[in-house]
Amino acid sequence: MSDLPAEFALIARHFRPLAGPGALDLGDDAAVVAPPPGRELVIAADAMVAGVHFLPDDPPDLIGRKLLRTNLSDLAAMGAEPFGYLMTVSVPRGTPDGWFAGFAAGLDADQREFGIALLGGDTTSTPGPVSLSLTVLGHVAPGAALRRVGAQPGHALYVSGTIGDAALGLLALRGEVADADGVLADRYRLPRPRLALGRRLHGIAAACMDVSDGLVQDAGHLCRAGGLGCTILAAELPLSAAARRVGRLETCLTGGDDYELLFAVPPEREAALADAPVTRIGHFHAGPARVAVLGPDGAPMPLAGGGWSHFG
Repeated sequence: MSDLPAEFALIARHFRPLAGPGALDLGDDAAVVAPPPGRELVIAADAMVAGVHFLPDDPPDLIGRKLLRTNLSDLAAMGAEPFGYLMTVSVPRGTPDGWFAGFAAGLDADQREFGIALLGGDTTSTPGPVSLSLTVLGHVAPGAALRRVGAQPGHALYVSGTIGDAALGLLALRGEVADADGVLADRYRLPRPRLALGRRLHGIAAACMDVSDGLVQDAGHLCRAGGLGCTILAAELPLSAAARRVGRLETCLTGGDDYELLFAVPPEREAALADAPVTRIGHFHAGPARVAVLGPDGAPMPLAGGGWSHFG
C-alpha cells in the first residue's frame, strides 16, 4: 500500500475522472475487462524516469501525454487498437497538487484523442526522481498482430514521418542546437503514435516495430529477428526542415525517441503505400544480421554509436 499522503483523495480528485469501463471506479484492487468479441489482446509496458526519459522541469501535462503516447506507439507497431491502460506514479514527497492536476489533464486530453481509458494502477512516494510506468492494452484480429520477425531478402525498408527530430529536440532543450520555432523540442516532448498507419499495414508489412532507441539500432532488431542484413541509404532519410537546418545526420540516424514505424515491405506490396506518409530508406539482403549505412556520397558511413542503450 502506498504511503503517499491523502492517496485516496488524490486518486479521487485527479485519476478517477480518467477511469473507463472495467476500472470499477478505481475502488477495487484490480480491473475486470474483456477484449471485444473475436479479438486478441495486445499488451505492452514502458517506464519513464525524470532526467532519463524527460526533463525534470518539463510541463506535467506533456509528461503525462508522453507517457501514454510512447506506449500507444507500441500498439501502433503491432497494428492494434487501443483499449485501456494501467499506470504507476511514483513521486517525491511534497510534490504539489498542481503537478498532479497538470499530469492528469494531459492524460485526459490524449484519452479523448486516442479513445483509451484508465483501468487502474498505483501511486506511491519515492526519495528519488519522478518514476512512471504504464501498461497499455490493445486488441487485434486473431493472428493479425504485426511482428518484428518476417523480413526477407529483397524486401524494402520503410519508415514513417521524419527521423531525428526528437533527438535534436533534446539537444535544443539543453541549449546545444538552435530551435527558434520550438518544432524539435515539441517532437521530443510529444511523440506522435502512428496508430492509423499501423492498422493500415495489415497485409502490407512483413515485419514492423517502432523507432524508440534510434533508427540504426532498431533496424538491427528487425535484422536479428529475420536473420538477415539491411542497408540504409542516408540520402533517402526523411528529414524535417528543422532537422535539415541543424544538420547532424549521425544524430538523426542514431538518436532515440522518434516513435515512428519502421517496417519491411515485399516488392509486390509497395504500390499499396503510394499515398502513405512513409519513405523507402533501404532494403534487406542475405548476410550477417547487421545494418550498413551508406552516406550521402554512397560510401559506407561509419557511426560512433548505434543508438540508445537502457543499461549504458
